[in-house]
Amino acid sequence: MFVFDAHLDLAMNAMEWNRELTWPVTAIRTSEIGMTDKPDRNKNTVSLQAMRRGNIGLCVATQIARFTKKTNPLPGWKSPQQAWAQTQGQLAWYKSMEDIGEMVQICNLEQLKAHIQLWETPKEKKPIGYILSLEGADSIISTDYLEKSYEQGLRAIGPAHYGPGTYAQGTNGEGGIGIKGKTLLKEIERLNLILDVTHLNDQSFWETLKIYNGPVWASHNNCRALVDHNRQLSDIQIKELIKRQAVIGMALDAWMLAPNWIRGISTPKGLGVTLHNMIDNMDHICQLAGNTNHVGIGTDLDGGFGTEQCPSDLNTISDIQKVPNMLQKRGYSPNDIENIMHKNFLGFLERTWK
Repeated sequence: MFVFDAHLDLAMNAMEWNRELTWPVTAIRTSEIGMTDKPDRNKNTVSLQAMRRGNIGLCVATQIARFTKKTNPLPGWKSPQQAWAQTQGQLAWYKSMEDIGEMVQICNLEQLKAHIQLWETPKEKKPIGYILSLEGADSIISTDYLEKSYEQGLRAIGPAHYGPGTYAQGTNGEGGIGIKGKTLLKEIERLNLILDVTHLNDQSFWETLKIYNGPVWASHNNCRALVDHNRQLSDIQIKELIKRQAVIGMALDAWMLAPNWIRGISTPKGLGVTLHNMIDNMDHICQLAGNTNHVGIGTDLDGGFGTEQCPSDLNTISDIQKVPNMLQKRGYSPNDIENIMHKNFLGFLERTWK
């Protein structure tokens, strides 16, 4: 089944982890044997080849670069100019993948439809389609830079990531959006960018939706009712997103799937974390909505973690193809399963870009 993955940090892996994503996953792992600078070395799950094998023909691919002020203990760049430059390097990598036929940028409805038609043909090697998203808006030096990003193909943006941000407060952060945040939201709405509420803390979430009237989704979120943490969406937030006709992509970071996860100690097998945990989150949202129209896939695989912190029955991203059969066994109809695997996000884009 064709799969739309609403969140992959491909350029981050290429540029910061120095992974050659045109290689097979096994080759990338082999190249990292003995490396200890990142906890997920030799445990990656994503490559462009693995995406093709899993029929993941379209994704939302990120630019990401945090600007951290002196009082912020999180890792990041020391100025927004440096953060902007980092996102430009990531964009250059995507463009270089286009040059060799590995990827293709999707910016409008005509391109989207043509890409889906291409993936319905038997052509052996097809380019992975990507919709450019910015995870955390700290690299937007001013609203002029947002327009520059739009011209480069940016089509979705999350105002915050972890901790304090320039425009909004993220996971574990405190406070709301402020004047800069409100100004940015007006520009996001004017440009018809998709607002990604993933990572917004509760106050920023509600303040944002109070004044923002454009298209909104949550690219990689799970349910607070199942794992009680502010990174997750509460039922009242999920219901608000349903009212907004949003789609919520389910993430595969194990700590978001297991309520008793302890970083650095817990293991997926030890806590029994499998793809069934993701389906539990899907089902929770479907029950709240009364339908399957608001759930999708947003794996966040290799978003700073690998097989040490993802479902134990997933070796590479291609194992997402296990999900349709698992949903069928849960009683989901063929149409429901197609909704979840790709139709909901594609329909969202069609509505937004028409």
